Amino acid sequence: MKLRNTLVGALTLAVGGPVFAQSSVTLYGLLDEGINYVNNVQTAQAGAPNGRTGGSQFAMTSGVMQASRWGLRGTEDLGAGYKAIFVIENGFDVGTGRFQQGGTFFGRQSYVGVTSPWGSVTAGRQYDSIVDSIGAMQAGSFAGGAFADHPGDIDNVADTQRINNSVKYTSPTFGGLTLTGLYGFGGVAGSFGKNSIWSVGARYVAGPLALAGGYMHINNPNQSFYGNNSISSPTANNLGSVTGVQVNPIYGGFASAHRLQIYSGVAQYTIGSLIAAVSYSNIRFQELNDPASGTLAQTNPFGYTGNAAFNNYNVYAGYYITPALQVGGSYNYLRGGAINGKDSAAYQTYNAVIDYFLSKRTDVYFAAAYMKASGVDSTKQAAVPYIVTVTPSNTSNQVVARIAIRHKF
Repeated sequence: MKLRNTLVGALTLAVGGPVFAQSSVTLYGLLDEGINYVNNVQTAQAGAPNGRTGGSQFAMTSGVMQASRWGLRGTEDLGAGYKAIFVIENGFDVGTGRFQQGGTFFGRQSYVGVTSPWGSVTAGRQYDSIVDSIGAMQAGSFAGGAFADHPGDIDNVADTQRINNSVKYTSPTFGGLTLTGLYGFGGVAGSFGKNSIWSVGARYVAGPLALAGGYMHINNPNQSFYGNNSISSPTANNLGSVTGVQVNPIYGGFASAHRLQIYSGVAQYTIGSLIAAVSYSNIRFQELNDPASGTLAQTNPFGYTGNAAFNNYNVYAGYYITPALQVGGSYNYLRGGAINGKDSAAYQTYNAVIDYFLSKRTDVYFAAAYMKASGVDSTKQAAVPYIVTVTPSNTSNQVVARIAIRHKF
């Protein structure tokens, strides 16, 4: 009996072996941890103007050059050029172990789909078409990570937000051109369009020149876009508090928008070891004071109506001094937010990075940024800097410097 069971088991493995050989699952990840110095950050203080004061800060933080994460990526060969694929990816803080993306376990990505000679179709929680087309060409990739992101990542080029319940198509690359399109289902009974999101994007590469552009149309952004994480609220302002210590003063006051539209484009050129680029984005929070955004006393405490628009301009460059040593820098100018007699605000950001690779998987870097703000922000207060991953300043200027290590596996 034992011999028969052994032979049956061996035969099963022999027959099943070639099937399992067609599949693979890869564990991967990245850890980015370092120490920041910030000259001024907001802290709560009862009785102070706007309920807060400011002070300098030393802090250990995670995920600036790249967000810390781990994930599983799998493929199964279906034959005839077709493959089943999946990705599940968790974002976390190295220093505390806490989940990122609003407490969502697989908050960075979670999707399943099929690739073929005609492109790929995937379904789940995914990046939008702007991120897919432009993300790898944005300033943060070459000039300092999150510190080089557009203020508040207002156009989502740096993929702060993901799209839930979405279906995406990505074409093969033909003559240097790759196309992509996504639709996120709102899932609201009786209203096909409510909470829905759609985006399109394209990237073209011809030798040293790369061009990319994208468009995203977001209905009910406070719920569908900013409010699609585990700890999000169906009624409150998911862009962050507009009183006390601020979370997103640049556009947090525009959570009541019925619709958000984003246009973005970039042109990048490579000359030997030098990479340089220019980019532009237009961001429009439209039809403010929409009751579907949540409780208007929280999403629109200032009673805004109409539209609030922003324009963002960016130039950056990265240069490999040696294969192991890279330097980069960028300048960003964001202006907009005028509405109902409220003045606009302007934000200028300068940043630089030095990145030394100890190996193919490990590097150490020093990054620094300076932002100056002027005008009136979305919360009807004097505009203050908001550098991504850093608490907003309590003054019109903010400086941040960081030394850190990054490891990929």
